[in-house]
Amino acid sequence: MDDLFSDRALRDRTFTRTDIAPLTGASQKLVGCSLEEADLSGLDLTGWTFEQCAMRHADVSGAKLEGTMWLSCRGAFASFAASDLTDAQFVASDFNNASFRRCALTSAKIARCKLTGADLTEIRGIDVQFDETLLIHAKLPGQSFRKAVLNRIDFSQADLRKCDFRNAVFHDCSLRDAMMDGARFDGADLRGADLGGLRLGDARLFRGATISRDQAGKLLGELGLNVA
Repeated sequence: MDDLFSDRALRDRTFTRTDIAPLTGASQKLVGCSLEEADLSGLDLTGWTFEQCAMRHADVSGAKLEGTMWLSCRGAFASFAASDLTDAQFVASDFNNASFRRCALTSAKIARCKLTGADLTEIRGIDVQFDETLLIHAKLPGQSFRKAVLNRIDFSQADLRKCDFRNAVFHDCSLRDAMMDGARFDGADLRGADLGGLRLGDARLFRGATISRDQAGKLLGELGLNVA
């Protein structure tokens, strides 16, 4: 009789689409596996767990990825475009320059990840949670963070045009040199955000937001005003 408590994970293997396709239809756990440059587009991988997997340049676009877990994975330049990542969890993973364009991310959680340069344009869904994550140079135009509590999120040089940060609270975050044309910060608490690199035209975006006296002095200095 099979041991109900045995570890049934598939470990330390290199997979291609031909290997993965027959495993769909039931949840699987892959540990330490290589999926680099694999074409997994359109596959049903609902509930799968990927732990310490290499996914550089993998194509998972259009896949069913509801409830998936991505733990300590490395997937530079991977494509998740138009995939369904509802209830997915990304933890301590590096998906720099990956594409998440038009993904469904309702109730997804992304924690302690590196998404430097990632493309999250037109992501869909509510209650997407980012925590302790690098979004440097990431593309997030039009994304809503309304009423979100943002903890240690680095938005430096990110594309945040037309983002909604109304009533959001920032803790140890950075907005340094971000593109923020048309963004809204009404009621936001920005006392825990680095606002360095602010341009004169950006100052109006923070009307109705709360900043500290120290931040106000630094902003005036960056705008070329002398504070006596």
